[in-house]
Amino acid sequence: MAKKFGGQFSPDGNAKSPIAEAPVDQRRVDAAGGRANVLFIPGALLALLSINEGPVNLVIALVAAGLLTLAAWLLREGLRAQAAYDARKVARKPAFPRKMAATLLTGTGVALAAYTGDSGYVGASLYGLAAAGLHVAAFGIDPLTDKRMEGVDTFQQDRVAKVVEEAEDHLGVMRGQIETLRDRGLTGRVTGFITAANKMIRTVEEDPRDLTGVRKFLGVYLMGARDATVKFVDLYKRNKDAQARADYEALLTDLEQNFAARTEKMLLDDRSDMDIEIKVLRDRLQREGVSLKS
Repeated sequence: MAKKFGGQFSPDGNAKSPIAEAPVDQRRVDAAGGRANVLFIPGALLALLSINEGPVNLVIALVAAGLLTLAAWLLREGLRAQAAYDARKVARKPAFPRKMAATLLTGTGVALAAYTGDSGYVGASLYGLAAAGLHVAAFGIDPLTDKRMEGVDTFQQDRVAKVVEEAEDHLGVMRGQIETLRDRGLTGRVTGFITAANKMIRTVEEDPRDLTGVRKFLGVYLMGARDATVKFVDLYKRNKDAQARADYEALLTDLEQNFAARTEKMLLDDRSDMDIEIKVLRDRLQREGVSLKS
């Protein structure tokens, strides 16, 4: 998406963010993409082409079209869920296997569609099996295991996974709400905050021991930011209140600064812990008579 250059002498030059170095690299590519969205077409075509096929075949075709459309929707959501799973270092497997359900529905829908074309039971079944096999080959299956990190207990990783899921849900609501305004400035400000929050999330995933210190940030603060965004968008759509916008942007700035500072402290603490562990290890090796010189 092209963005208008901004600076001191631009029309919006007086609305500079105090966090000049905040990264804004939140360009999103839909994990489903065109390859999943194109699967909505067969169901629609099947329904249209079956209008003049008689009552029995029409009903069977409409059922098949409904199954294919539902399969396409489940596949799209399954691909998005897997993309989120792959992006995390600690993640729980999807509660419902959307991609595998889409495979089953696709096979069933194709079999029913083939049956309306006088393929018979055997032929329709073969078409359905072929469609299901191609579906799996093209899109795979859902993750079947939780993603965990070595050296961290299961309970702690489950806590991190749950908090991360809730945090990303809050951020998703914020992004979706602010995009309805179609305001580049506000979208950029929210994206900057989301970037800072995501950096904290990734840091916690790297070391789940940090969760205790930032749980309020990823829970209470993000929930508050989400609620404030929903209320602001509702108000701003009605009357474009400049003061409300200024207050909202000030809130985003404050949150972004606090998230960035807390994340930086986490990183510094982790470095200090690593330095201490290295020093202790060096001292122990020297006591054991092991030379550390190359």
